[in-house]
Amino acid sequence: MKKLVLIGATVLSSIALAACGSSNTATSKSPQTSKSSAVKVSKPKSQEYRFNNNVAEIRDVKVEITSQKVIPAGEGTNSGEKPLLAFWYKVTNKTNKEIDPTSAWLAIFEAYQDTSKTQENKLEVGSLPDEKYLNTQTENIKQNATAENAVSYELDDTTTPVILKAHQGIDGKKIGEQKYELK
Repeated sequence: MKKLVLIGATVLSSIALAACGSSNTATSKSPQTSKSSAVKVSKPKSQEYRFNNNVAEIRDVKVEITSQKVIPAGEGTNSGEKPLLAFWYKVTNKTNKEIDPTSAWLAIFEAYQDTSKTQENKLEVGSLPDEKYLNTQTENIKQNATAENAVSYELDDTTTPVILKAHQGIDGKKIGEQKYELK
């Protein structure tokens, strides 16, 4: 039941982050007699949106993966039947928007494990791998502040690497991917 409530709250919070990935273009309106043209105002994509060296950054949020670990089925907080790949991370809210650690992660990342010859294998989010974040994972982060959290994914096997794909927010363009070997 707790997991369903958490997922519901996360989805609602994630909707608020959906706008994080959209880009803004400003145009200047001028009188008809003027010959000025539209001016695009934005940072270069390479600086504004990126995912490399365990750091994903979009306009409103920065997420830094600090560690990862495989948790076998039935061990620690993993009461499920599948092993988990857990990620610990820090989230920085670069705006005054309501952003929490769980929603920030879910708005940016999707995990895949290439265990099928014919289909993409998107991994399901697993249980919270670290109980110390139970009461803070959905708390809003103040502007320019950083909060820590953890997330896990249910693995299909413990040998095939996991590909973490980052996007500019929910349904946003892909900004990068990284491969994580299972240790």
